[in-house]
Amino acid sequence: MIPTVLLAAVALVAQTTPSPKVEIVSVTGCLREAAPNTWTLVNATDPVASNANAPQPKDVPATPPVGKNEFRLIGVFEFNLPAHKDHTVIVKGLLIKATPTSRVNMTSVTTIAPSCASAPAK
Repeated sequence: MIPTVLLAAVALVAQTTPSPKVEIVSVTGCLREAAPNTWTLVNATDPVASNANAPQPKDVPATPPVGKNEFRLIGVFEFNLPAHKDHTVIVKGLLIKATPTSRVNMTSVTTIAPSCASAPAK
């Protein structure tokens, strides 16, 4: 039989051990359909901490930034992405870091330009 004190200690450690945090981020880039129903954000900015809501109009940049990242988008079916195809967009969602391509599980998409900006010079 396991002593009650040992069980209490194990329960306390389990409660105080932080679980891995999934970060909600905002990224801006060019929305592309890589294959049917497979969406990516290319020329994307570095992810920045955010909330899950669509950006307020005051938070939409006048000149869309261009980055050098690529993200695969998941959880896309409720967002009508074909309406945003080849547009510069802000995508918010849960960042899932992975190699070779990280993923963003989408919570919102907002078009900020009707076309995609050129990739930055390398």
